[in-house]
Amino acid sequence: QVQLVESGGGLVQAGGSLRLSCATSGIIFSSSAAGWYRQAPGNGREWVGTIARTESTVYGDSVKGRFLIFRDNARNTVYLQMNSLKPEDTAVYYCNVVTRTNQVYWGQGTQVNVSS
Repeated sequence: QVQLVESGGGLVQAGGSLRLSCATSGIIFSSSAAGWYRQAPGNGREWVGTIARTESTVYGDSVKGRFLIFRDNARNTVYLQMNSLKPEDTAVYYCNVVTRTNQVYWGQGTQVNVSS
């Protein structure tokens, strides 16, 4: 059974930082790509960034230079370090993984609220 469990969300003031974690099980994480998405109320799901199995990363323009994605294959976990947070970063954040066989799995989401 594949599971992706996000944690680390919460309330933070603008300018602050949070680190989200996404612990995976039931997949070969080290050979999978992993990504983060977010969805604010009334909006569609927005891509935040992706880390390849090679650990190369790409980010969306709205978070580039502020957010960092990294992974720990020994812990089967991907992280999203969010710095210089803005109120517009408020959203439910989801992690996903794409396996070598192109199967896609999603976590349940974790709420991030940034106050002004």
